[in-house]
Amino acid sequence: MPFKLDPEIEAILAPIIKAKGNIPAPAIGDIDARRVTFYNMLGAFNSGHPVPEDVVMQDYYAQTADNHPLLLRWYTKKSANPSTSNSPAVVYIHGGGMILGSVSHWEHIVARYVSASGVPFLSVEYRYAPDYLHPTPLEDAFCGLTWLRDHASELNVDPARIAIMGDSAGGGIAAGVALLSRDRHFNPPIAKQILIYPMLDDRTIIPDPNIVPFATWTYEDNKTGWGALFGSGSVLVSPYAAPARMVDLAGLPPTYIEVGQLDIFLNEDIEYARRLSEVGIATELHVHPGCPHAFEVMPTDTDVAKRSFADRIRVLQSF
Repeated sequence: MPFKLDPEIEAILAPIIKAKGNIPAPAIGDIDARRVTFYNMLGAFNSGHPVPEDVVMQDYYAQTADNHPLLLRWYTKKSANPSTSNSPAVVYIHGGGMILGSVSHWEHIVARYVSASGVPFLSVEYRYAPDYLHPTPLEDAFCGLTWLRDHASELNVDPARIAIMGDSAGGGIAAGVALLSRDRHFNPPIAKQILIYPMLDDRTIIPDPNIVPFATWTYEDNKTGWGALFGSGSVLVSPYAAPARMVDLAGLPPTYIEVGQLDIFLNEDIEYARRLSEVGIATELHVHPGCPHAFEVMPTDTDVAKRSFADRIRVLQSF
């Protein structure tokens, strides 16, 4: 039996998918066209979803190894009785296929997590391809993690309860940060990695005909994103850039992974979860039937989006 969309998602996305089918898809490598499409979509989403009123934002800057002032946006929840005790915190890496996005584009998404969970977030304005190749996005994210640990005391954060979280390309970068942290003996170790339909494997380029009709992030998009990250010419792909290539996954933090069954990242995410479990890493995996990539972003009020959000809040409050 062929795959089909979740009925609630279909009611919302089917007209969009149909209209999209009448528009020629951008050529592989056409980054500008993809940015126009995605920024229009993100702009429409954010205009209809204001930041929750109980969330406060403050900007900080960290200096990277190459002297770039890295924007770090700190989100906290207002409280009538502010606590002086150390709390958990999350370093968040936004999505964007390695080629687009900003902390501002993901502002409502991050603020919504903070409002519902009470856990503060640090969102990292990492530099992306093609202007900045690997390892710049990864090192920017790691710089954000290091900054939060080093400023934990003034922010009332417990440095032993810092998680790394990201969605899509940001999920892949978050997974790379977890690997880098393990191998650089980051201390205290990351408490948890929360990977939302992460982009983990540059080899996901052969179309699955069962998924193609529903792909909101396509195989052509994927080729474009990975190609931009590595640049032109033959390169040896680093497993810190494409974590699915890492041979040894032992020693990583407890992990939460989500992916839709109609997402091109389905198999790579399931396999990563399997391999983590195989080496003894506590791993929670959710595969959502009938759900494409970013299934919960535009239609936030479907049953599956509500279930997914509740699971993420539970996980955010668990470390």
